Amino acid sequence: MESQFGIANVWIQGDFVTRAVAILLLAMSLASWIVILIKALDIIKLKKHARAAQDFWHSEDFAAALTKLGNDPTNPFRHLALEGREATAHHRNTKVHLHDTLDVSDWVTRCLRNCIDEFTARIQSGLAILASVGSTAPFIGLFGTVWGIYHALLAIGTSGQSTIDKVAGPIGEALIMTALGLAVAIPAVLGYNALVRGNKSILNGLNSFAHDLHAYFVTGARVNAGEPGKVLPMKKGS
Repeated sequence: MESQFGIANVWIQGDFVTRAVAILLLAMSLASWIVILIKALDIIKLKKHARAAQDFWHSEDFAAALTKLGNDPTNPFRHLALEGREATAHHRNTKVHLHDTLDVSDWVTRCLRNCIDEFTARIQSGLAILASVGSTAPFIGLFGTVWGIYHALLAIGTSGQSTIDKVAGPIGEALIMTALGLAVAIPAVLGYNALVRGNKSILNGLNSFAHDLHAYFVTGARVNAGEPGKVLPMKKGS
């Protein structure tokens, strides 16, 4: 009876190693898709916050501007505005701390930069999973193929039946593991690239917003307010 190609046959006829590779690839696929979906929803939410932040400066005062950012505690634009306000007030109202050796510009810059760094670490969490899956899944699938071909050849040699119909079935089923590895890796790589682009867009907007906040808290006016397309990068705190 001719062998039927399929994942079911690979699972039924495979040994412990083959099944372990199949389970590992399945777990990697589930993990990558969970990360992709969660991070994609986060990016959609953050882009809504970024659009709301564009109206921040069209307000009469700072309190009114904050209301336009909403009350979501996870909104990085709102958190950045509050952090800048607290840093400015703290620096001007205390004179006994080491940070008083810094001028208000350097102190606000440092606080805003720390806030952005914390947010960057948060939105980049999980991307390492996609990078790992994308780089290792093809090799794991290839290992399953090599292992399956090796045992298929041993079985064929033991039975003494080396006709093409007896060889094609087991070898073809072993090659399915390579296809599974690629099926797991390709979405992970594409998802990683898409999420990196989305995160970069959010961070660019956050850095632009932080630059304007820095100018507002230090000088009382928004630098380059008449040139919204020109945004200077924040300098890093020492």
